[in-house]
Amino acid sequence: MPRPILKMSQSQTQTHTNNLSRTTYSNQQQQVDKIKMDKLLRKSRSKEYMDAIHKLDAGGHAHNQNKLNDIINIIKGEFPEIELSEILLGYVAICYLGKPYEVHTLDIAGGIIEHYKAGQTLPNGLEQARSIAMRGGYDFIEVYVDCCRAISSNGAVSVIYC
Repeated sequence: MPRPILKMSQSQTQTHTNNLSRTTYSNQQQQVDKIKMDKLLRKSRSKEYMDAIHKLDAGGHAHNQNKLNDIINIIKGEFPEIELSEILLGYVAICYLGKPYEVHTLDIAGGIIEHYKAGQTLPNGLEQARSIAMRGGYDFIEVYVDCCRAISSNGAVSVIYC
């Protein structure tokens, strides 16, 4: 067994042990917080939330900042316990404005609604949700830093790891 190169005094050993204990506690706390957050994000979405997201395709919100702010406030109100701007990249849904548009996105951090044509690349990690949205079966896709959450018309959530 290798011998330590440096000998630690008893106070250094105690400090080192305390630091390890704090680090272990901090890691455990982060895991608990992640589990709680994941549980909150798996709950069915409310009717108000669903209606707000559906308004994105109605048009006009891209040029009306007050209406867009109302939608973003409803989104944030759905999850008051979570700071969404740190984990939510945005939303992707099929665009019903017609050709040449294929999908639209909402970036809540920047407050930007954008409609994309077929073949036009989606920014900021949202591209991973395009194929899920285009397949159908879901009203929209929430894109997070670690996964996508596909939301059905009844508000049910399906977690998809991309």
